[in-house]
Amino acid sequence: MVLSKTNNTVLQARDISKAFGGIKALDGVSLEIRAGKVNAIVGENGAGKSTLMKILSGVHREYQGQIVLDGKPVAFANPSQAQDNGIAIIHQELNLIPYLSVAENVFLGREFVGRTGLIDYGAMHRETTKILQRLDLHINPRIPVCSLRVGQQQVVEIAHALSLHARILIMDEPTSAISKHEIEVLFAMIRSLTAQGVAIVYITHKLDELFQIADTVTVLRDGKLVGSSPIDGVTHDDIVRMMVGRDMQDFFVKASAAKPQDVLGVRDVCLTHPRRRDDYVVDHVSFDVKAGEVLG
Repeated sequence: MVLSKTNNTVLQARDISKAFGGIKALDGVSLEIRAGKVNAIVGENGAGKSTLMKILSGVHREYQGQIVLDGKPVAFANPSQAQDNGIAIIHQELNLIPYLSVAENVFLGREFVGRTGLIDYGAMHRETTKILQRLDLHINPRIPVCSLRVGQQQVVEIAHALSLHARILIMDEPTSAISKHEIEVLFAMIRSLTAQGVAIVYITHKLDELFQIADTVTVLRDGKLVGSSPIDGVTHDDIVRMMVGRDMQDFFVKASAAKPQDVLGVRDVCLTHPRRRDDYVVDHVSFDVKAGEVLG
């Protein structure tokens, strides 16, 4: 479904506040989500990003402020109500059942039932194939999810969201565990979805990604809104400054150089995948660590 672009603000958060045991996770945060755009949200750990997303997706019911969807105030009692209104979230930890098939995961809890009262697997496979083709993933919907790469499993999560007819898709750190090629595939998929009018809410710590994929960026710090801007109106340093409250040159204190001797060397470490033949969890990794050095 292609959404109208005449007034493309589909979701608003107005003065949202939320506390846990006296600790304020959100303090008067306002936000606009636009259809057909990648709306990026950034902030350090503890900035309030996940709390805000859980409010928008119906996980947290008790909060102050107002959520407005399509110009009308809404209050979701649970995530199912948010999904019924077209809001889906893909968490950083994928919520798939490994030994069920792709189709069974896509339509989990909403299986197609035939006239006999039995599950209509043929119809589920056909509909899953249509959704996967829309996402440019050409796999057999009958295969178990555990046989897929992490990037492919992520596409199955997106397919599940689209099967709910999601108009607003929240992605929490979607590139944290996928390869460079899979990131390129994901970005192409996001561009395709926004071209169809889907609003993407994109949470990331990788600031370089913002300038590849985002249309707007919203920065949170300590539960408060620092600012929102079109991505072409800010620089990398501007975003860092808003996130941490200080300039880049104040970030690091110069210390004495690391001593030259190596204290740890790792060469060509491999760990084969427990289920996928010819695949690795760790694939020929090598590094050295010197005394007095911090290696990231």
